Amino acid sequence: MMSRKVIVTVAPTGGFATKAQNPNLPTQPDEIADDVVRCFNAGASIAALHARTADDGPTCDSGVYSRINQLIRGRCDIVINNSGGGGLTGDMARRVSGDLWEVAIEERMKAADGGADMVTLNAMTVLATVGGRETLLSTSPRLSRQFATRLREKRIKPEWEAFSPAHILQDMQTLIAEGLDEPPYFVNLCLGLHNVFQGAVPYSPKMLQLMVEFLPANSIYTVSAAGEAQLPATVQMLLLGGHVRVGLEDNLNYRPGQPATNVQLVERIVRIIRELGMEPASPDEARAILGLPRRLKAA
Repeated sequence: MMSRKVIVTVAPTGGFATKAQNPNLPTQPDEIADDVVRCFNAGASIAALHARTADDGPTCDSGVYSRINQLIRGRCDIVINNSGGGGLTGDMARRVSGDLWEVAIEERMKAADGGADMVTLNAMTVLATVGGRETLLSTSPRLSRQFATRLREKRIKPEWEAFSPAHILQDMQTLIAEGLDEPPYFVNLCLGLHNVFQGAVPYSPKMLQLMVEFLPANSIYTVSAAGEAQLPATVQMLLLGGHVRVGLEDNLNYRPGQPATNVQLVERIVRIIRELGMEPASPDEARAILGLPRRLKAA
């Protein structure tokens, strides 16, 4: 009997963490590409990328994304998933009034112009609080529809993110019902962000199980869990028949007090996958699972 193939996503950078928190965090295009290639060699088949400006601020600038993607594709065929969330500061944010800021949707949608296979679509409105500053990630039904339509026109598959069951049952399913994605649907269940995003939920075995049960038919699902929840959540997701995501975007430590590298986190989950009698999927196998076109390798 063939082993089940598991898609391993590495999220190397994110839009929040800094090198002061973990010096192993890659932020510039060359650093990110080098780290992604190492993770590809360790068993990752998707790279969930965030871009940074020259001073390490979050951005969705298509030129920066294009540079990162070109550097990676020159060295491996990993599936590239650009973030359409970006971050809460830098050129992503604009002041609305007083102490309230907003992540500009027009900046987020630039991720669709960077040449990725997939783009993350946060089709929900949430309020983030970091360092006392409140920032609105405003994605109304109209704006969600606009973003999803742009991805469809560019033949880019959305990676749906859900911070709570409501994001599955309302935001995601509304757009799917309108034909703005085709099965299989790729969904990342984001848990443990409740201290940042209003309405997000913490990780618990019951919560992850519940969110999986709420997913529409024909869903391919993975989990990203913050901090120490990353390891138990990914192991549980393997037992629930899903796929996994690791990386410094979600978890800066290998164990308490020990800063991680992205490669260490990929190598650990690959060992666990194999101990459970499964195998990490290759990029071609991941594309087949997700319904993505196979990428032709350079001669």
